Amino acid sequence: MNRKRFKQWLLILIGLAGLVLATGILALCTGSAGIELNKIPNILVHGKGTADYSILVGIRLPRIILGMSIGGALSLAGTLLQGMFRNPLVEPYTLGISGGASLGVCMNILFKLYAVVGIIAYPLSGFLGASIVIFLVYSLNSRTQDVQSNRMLLTGVMISYVASSLVMLLMALSKSDDLQNIVLWIMGSLDEPDTTLITITCAGSIAGLFVSYFFCMDLNALLLGEEEATTLGINTQKTKKILFIIASFLTGLSVAVAGIIMFVGLIVPHFVRMMTGPDHRILLAASFLAGAAFLTLSDVIARIIIAPLELPVGVITGIIGGVMFIWALSRKQVSL
Repeated sequence: MNRKRFKQWLLILIGLAGLVLATGILALCTGSAGIELNKIPNILVHGKGTADYSILVGIRLPRIILGMSIGGALSLAGTLLQGMFRNPLVEPYTLGISGGASLGVCMNILFKLYAVVGIIAYPLSGFLGASIVIFLVYSLNSRTQDVQSNRMLLTGVMISYVASSLVMLLMALSKSDDLQNIVLWIMGSLDEPDTTLITITCAGSIAGLFVSYFFCMDLNALLLGEEEATTLGINTQKTKKILFIIASFLTGLSVAVAGIIMFVGLIVPHFVRMMTGPDHRILLAASFLAGAAFLTLSDVIARIIIAPLELPVGVITGIIGGVMFIWALSRKQVSL
């Protein structure tokens, strides 16, 4: 890597880290109970036991950490899948990973598995559901010897539709309390008070970013095509299996904790790729940071747009992401 490129990448990462910090501070100050920025340090240091301290430390800060973790995880999962398939339209929803995770969590709610396993049942059921879908998609297309085939994408889309239909079936069979929980969860929200789940999500997303960097050069090789990657000494089948596991883990964890939050894994990697280029050595970290900032900012909008009421953050990401994607298509800037 030449020095000029290194400086460019460093500036990009510093800029995105600054954006994440800025959105975090904005989220910390914003809400139905407005807290001025210059008062926050004093509240955090000397205000223990006050209402403002409880709002900052007990409500807003955990929510910010969760939003950044999930935003980064979903964006990273989308980046991995797009790099594997060399297709800018591939993301967790396209391959049915989110649908499988949704079905797993819905079954957890309906059959009250959380009462037996505990709070860990949500991320566990989401991960298992996502893993089952990945296994089905991969095994049903293993005979093609081409994991990038249109057949595999179509299989993922169909499995996603089946999973969505099964979720609706479970909703129809649910009692009113369970139905309400499922509906609220499906709409997507960062309102998660359990610090254990927040800690698991944060640690899982960072671990996913760390592990994915062991395959950044493999992803760069896959951009040249599977045959070219093989000639460069890449075990493409093994690499794709591992990347599938990482993507399903990140998606399953995110969907299990926050519900269905659309477009983060699709639109964020597009715009980051326009800025950084296709090199995954910078793209992975940049997408993670950009996804964290995007979801945190979307959550701020969801909390203030009809205050004191709160919109589901999945609604905001769907609107913003859809508009941004259409704009990018109209300018012919969506490319891998």
